[in-house]
Amino acid sequence: MTIKCAIIDDEPLAVELLVSYVNKIPFMELNGKYSNAVDAMKGINDNPVDLVFLDIQMPELNGLELTRMLPESTRVVFTTAFEQYAIDGYRINALDYLLKPISYAEFLEACNKALQWFKMVRQSEEQKEPEATSIFVKSEYKLLQIDLDDIRYIEGLKDYVKIYTEQSVHPILSLMNMKAMEQMLPASRFIRVHRSYIVQKSKIREIDRNRIVFGDVYIPIGDSYKQAFQDFLGR
Repeated sequence: MTIKCAIIDDEPLAVELLVSYVNKIPFMELNGKYSNAVDAMKGINDNPVDLVFLDIQMPELNGLELTRMLPESTRVVFTTAFEQYAIDGYRINALDYLLKPISYAEFLEACNKALQWFKMVRQSEEQKEPEATSIFVKSEYKLLQIDLDDIRYIEGLKDYVKIYTEQSVHPILSLMNMKAMEQMLPASRFIRVHRSYIVQKSKIREIDRNRIVFGDVYIPIGDSYKQAFQDFLGR
């Protein structure tokens, strides 16, 4: 894999040294070099990178302040002449902390550490199971496959649930309680708003006096579910 990186340092000689180091490492690709944090922020927004080699003491905006503005996926290796910043560097979860003058061996070690980090992240992402796009429910002695996109809301009736879909005029009746139904549905797409109702978030179009409106159906938002629903609306 290739790691896209940027160098941010107000010392031209330090920048050129790190550029020469980057050019020696096959898996590193230099995507920008900046003499101050303000220009770096603009450049990285336009041309994102995986890794930043960042000096701490710089005019206008120092390196520690800049890290709070970087994208969450961008990792940092600090390059500085001042050892007292090491604790701050590890507090913000920097991948490494290099003290100037930086040798090629130290730089290579930091790059290898970054490589292992990004390989681990990529492997973790590849191992994630894709989110389901449908569910199977038992209805009248049959197993029915229902596309999640088709579900509007679900109503619970003791040991049964009614699944209301976009495609069917009549709801699908299944012998299942609401807790089991809720566990089958991805929380990223569905929210329980009442002990008797689960709705698909993307289908909500109208809310009237603490009720979700689906045509001529009004779904109440239960008191114990109000905060979670308000948090969802806030997001």
